[in-house]
Amino acid sequence: MDERVREHAAVLVDWSARVEAGDDVVVAIGEGAHDLGVAVVEELGAIGANPVTTYSSAEVTRAYLRAHGGDVDAAPAHQLALYENADAVLMLRGSHNTTGAADVPPDIRHDWPTQTVRDALYSSDWVATLHPTRAHAQQASMAFEPYREFVYDTVLRDWEALADEMAQLKDLLDDGSEVRLVGEQTDLTMSIDGRLAVNSAASVAYDSHNLPSGEVFTAPTATEGEVTFDVPMTVEGTRVRDVRLAFEDGEVVDYSAAQGEATIGEVLDTDAGAGRLGELGVGMNRGVDRITDNILFDEKMGGTVHLALGRAYDACVPDGTGNDSAVHVDLITDLRESGRLSVDGETVLEDGRFRWED
Repeated sequence: MDERVREHAAVLVDWSARVEAGDDVVVAIGEGAHDLGVAVVEELGAIGANPVTTYSSAEVTRAYLRAHGGDVDAAPAHQLALYENADAVLMLRGSHNTTGAADVPPDIRHDWPTQTVRDALYSSDWVATLHPTRAHAQQASMAFEPYREFVYDTVLRDWEALADEMAQLKDLLDDGSEVRLVGEQTDLTMSIDGRLAVNSAASVAYDSHNLPSGEVFTAPTATEGEVTFDVPMTVEGTRVRDVRLAFEDGEVVDYSAAQGEATIGEVLDTDAGAGRLGELGVGMNRGVDRITDNILFDEKMGGTVHLALGRAYDACVPDGTGNDSAVHVDLITDLRESGRLSVDGETVLEDGRFRWED
């Protein structure tokens, strides 16, 4: 086994999930993440935690949802009990087919598992990560070996040092009232008054649940203006490119896309909250140095900004008034070559560099 797989497991268990002796841990192992699953369970055994493993596969999920029709009215008691009794849930993604459930209707995918089950899972110290597979390398248009190097460059970082750097942006957002985003075909203002930012340093200790991470995010309101997302990506199994959204009174009033426009329309029609922003995120992980068509990595790229349609994260909304929706769809605009992000009129990020960087 590649020693980096064991290093990945150690970061996940020790830094990210903060698992301790006696903890009850659910380990959901993706179909292509066998090696990482072995390393993680070995790490849990050494600590003295109590793992239960499950199998995670988009094709298995597809088979169930297409046969069942997705009409699940109540949470299965055994599934709910698994997460209600878990101290931590580790989701080890790694697919043989990154579009394995693409033909399951979006409304069915969004409703399963049930909200009750999701609430129980997300009440634990959960962390999602990805084991590099050839399918993910192909999705990123990379050969497998360079893709593995890329993944481990993003995961095996000095997270404590990055957390200290990102704290500078968190403080600016916590103290700020208005953010302005300016770029090619983009001039957008958002209120962040009264909201909290999350220093997403790949650890539950920072209210962060992704490995890799490396972003600072908050929940904006009162969005006005227009924004163009120039980073191509896959949304609901469909390729989208050059998405433009226009906002008035915090809500999308017009949209277009060079590719995948119908999919954006379906997202916006999901529910009342899908046409409002739930997240403003700023990527700060310099290990992510290219677009890979995987939001787990792409939204963390240093010098980019992403906005999410739909659900806001509770950690950003101390008064409980965050946007509610069944969806949370991230879209990315690239400021690495040109563009700027300012907080209360003060430029924080310009042309891909933060003000504290050389």
